[in-house]
Amino acid sequence: MIERTTDTNPDGAVNGQVQALLRVEGAALFVGTSLFYLISDSPWELYALLFFAPDLGFLGYLAGPRTGAFVYNALHTTVAPLLLAIGGMVVLWPMAGTLALIWFAHIGFDRMLGFGLKYGSGFRLTHLGRIGRRKPAEAS
Repeated sequence: MIERTTDTNPDGAVNGQVQALLRVEGAALFVGTSLFYLISDSPWELYALLFFAPDLGFLGYLAGPRTGAFVYNALHTTVAPLLLAIGGMVVLWPMAGTLALIWFAHIGFDRMLGFGLKYGSGFRLTHLGRIGRRKPAEAS
């Protein structure tokens, strides 16, 4: 039998210590990959130009919340930049590692601020909790 703990939400998001730990983990990913970028001697103009590029996934919401969540999540999971970095090593393309570091940093930055992976039921519902202000009817 699975016990329900006090650290769960009915909307499937984490809270409490688990949420705090995931945000600290995001901060570590952001700071760590940014430091690796620093020692890679890659141009900071490129970092600044591409840092928010994964947020173009918001455009997926033009096709509806389920499609939007899928596109956003595809660009905000660590699997994609990891595959990019590995692929770059396989084909000996160093720029792939540079791009992956920027992408990882963005994901960590989002997690640090509490922006998690989206649920298809709505943009504001994430695995790290609800984002934005609640409507008066939702605040209970």
